[in-house]
Amino acid sequence: MKTFFLLPNRFKTYGWFLFIPSFITLHVLLFTNYDFERIKLKVFAIVGDSNLETVYFKWINTYIEFTFLGILILIGGLLIMFSREKNEDEFISNIRLSSLQFSVFWSYVLLLFCFIFVYGLEFMKIMLVNMFVTIIIFVIRFNYLLYKYKTTL
Repeated sequence: MKTFFLLPNRFKTYGWFLFIPSFITLHVLLFTNYDFERIKLKVFAIVGDSNLETVYFKWINTYIEFTFLGILILIGGLLIMFSREKNEDEFISNIRLSSLQFSVFWSYVLLLFCFIFVYGLEFMKIMLVNMFVTIIIFVIRFNYLLYKYKTTL
């Protein structure tokens, strides 16, 4: 399989340092009753809400902690997903492709399940988390298959 875009291996370490703390923090904030000081900033929004009114291409004041954590999780996850292994070969490329297919399939199966059985505000939390599920499943499966492969050598 021809790999069109893979970063150098060192970026994987940076990805883990961004991904793990941000992911844990997001889940603590979302799924516990932890009371924290909210961060409100003026940001440029293509589409947003300001004083219960939808606005387009305007500066608005909004809370940004979830935005910031989401950005860190996405950047960290993408760095992990798209960093070369130390010895990137055809077999590892095949594992990478099968892990990507596996993660996309199961991400959408879980989303379908949630569309059928989860409602209300809890569904919105599920949708927020679902943005990262494909990355999480990929990282888990890819690293598990690599671990299995390396232990059989």
